[in-house]
Amino acid sequence: MAGNNVRLTVWRMNTDDDDSVGGAMITGSSVYTNVQGFFQEMPANQLLLQQGLETIETFKIRIIPGTLVIYRRDEVQITQPQDHPRYGERFRVVNSQYSSHSPRDPRNYLLLDVTRSTRAHGAQ
Repeated sequence: MAGNNVRLTVWRMNTDDDDSVGGAMITGSSVYTNVQGFFQEMPANQLLLQQGLETIETFKIRIIPGTLVIYRRDEVQITQPQDHPRYGERFRVVNSQYSSHSPRDPRNYLLLDVTRSTRAHGAQ
């Protein structure tokens, strides 16, 4: 993997169609595959862990190259390595930020803030 710790697939989420009762049907299609990335888990907010039944896990993903177009609500899925603790999971893009490097600079990257929801108190 040449120093990168994950490979990703980026999914573009669409809500173009409605189901039979008028609700939105969310579908997705893969727009980028085998994208190089660096995955970092952010620490949980202790106050949220104590108060709520649901916590929002937040992560940062730095993607190379920084010329990809990724929107909010897109999803990224870890596809390699297969022994990664988050392998196969999808994460919703909350924010994307381009680096200050020129698009032609090999150091250019795209920084994504992503989330994944889990139940904090499953026994309750």
